[in-house]
Amino acid sequence: MFTRVLIANRGEIALRVIRACKELGIQTVVVHSEADKDAGYLKLADRKVCIGPASSSESYLRSDRIIAAAELAGADAIHPGYGFLAENAMFAEQCRQSGIEFIGPSAEAMRLLGDKAQARKLAKRAKVPTVPGSEGLVEDEEKAIAVAATVGYPVLIKAVAGGGGRGMRVAQNDTMLRGAFKQARQEAENAFNDASVYIEKYLERPRHIEVQVLGDKHGNYVHLFERECSIQRRHQKLIEESPSPIITSKLRKDLCYAAIKLARAAEYYSAGTFEFLLDHKGQNFYFIEANARIQVEHPVTELVTGVDLVAWQLRIAAGEKLALDQRDIQLNGHAIECRINAEDPTRNFQPRPGKITHLIAPGGFGVRWDSHAYAGYEIPRYYDSLIGKLIVHRMTRGEAITCMRRCLEEIQIEPIPTTAAFHRKVLDHQCFREGQFDTGFVERELLK
Repeated sequence: MFTRVLIANRGEIALRVIRACKELGIQTVVVHSEADKDAGYLKLADRKVCIGPASSSESYLRSDRIIAAAELAGADAIHPGYGFLAENAMFAEQCRQSGIEFIGPSAEAMRLLGDKAQARKLAKRAKVPTVPGSEGLVEDEEKAIAVAATVGYPVLIKAVAGGGGRGMRVAQNDTMLRGAFKQARQEAENAFNDASVYIEKYLERPRHIEVQVLGDKHGNYVHLFERECSIQRRHQKLIEESPSPIITSKLRKDLCYAAIKLARAAEYYSAGTFEFLLDHKGQNFYFIEANARIQVEHPVTELVTGVDLVAWQLRIAAGEKLALDQRDIQLNGHAIECRINAEDPTRNFQPRPGKITHLIAPGGFGVRWDSHAYAGYEIPRYYDSLIGKLIVHRMTRGEAITCMRRCLEEIQIEPIPTTAAFHRKVLDHQCFREGQFDTGFVERELLK
């Protein structure tokens, strides 16, 4: 096991990794920007290192400064968390070239799965269904129109790099496709410095289902079932749960087996997530992409399986074999996670940074609050707006919804506007309670 791990991230995930390291007897070093110099979680680390000004481009995205900090602190591994450099293959490569273990998959697997076009080819070789679309990159409008003529409208233009809905556009006809193609490429270039796109058939009212996988460096793999991630706004997840309320036992088995096949084909190790779209009939699923890192929503999987995913990331990176047998991993009850963001839903979810003067977190049986925030904490304007993740666990989905509803009423974060009240609206909607929703549900039913 490692002696000292540097955490190359901030906020709640930095705190989550600190706690996992402490329980494994690992010392922690946390890097921070000047904007985060007073963050409370830094006091829990054994050492902190400032790596630059507030701008993430001058701090959390500076691989040279992070590696220099690790060398200075004598860290033998780096945990990237999620976001920032977590899925940057070059950073993973640089870490290992510097004699520092990167807590994540190999750079080769990251490159393969990070390129959505290559990931689609991998899925086809592994005989995992993919959404009908272009065989590779689409370089110009004429080729885009030819692909659309083959798969049929509507189509979805998608950036090869990145995620979070950036570089994505839907087109219903040739005219729309020409404009959307240019917009998607420009947005992808601005966001990811890569204008490459491909085209898929656009599925009407799909579900977004993802499967959590763990693989070690010895070729052993297990899945930890699925997460339902269809409650989204503009492709950004708002609420996640496990298990999905509509997945049958047979479909679950097929989905999870497909994820394992993909992990094997990519020679993937560490924690990874394989994402699928499920058609509106709940019968056919299609692989769309993989996330080569820990996910924001990993706690719902931890609660229903009893498996500490972050601890296993550390163990796998240190070379340990998985001590988990697939037959021993069972679904236990139901978990729901709400992302509590510093955003104003009444103003188009505009981010609202500022100082929290009063904070009371919910508690009680089966309630988990993953957050780095506290009364007196100043939410910086430079980063994402996540304040914390509220997760509940109960034996049935109905009980979990009731518990979450109570927690959303109990939470107090003042004077910052948050998404808590909006989450209550989602939970109160009959379609959500009945499990009858899709990726367009929020915008169609709640943001009219």
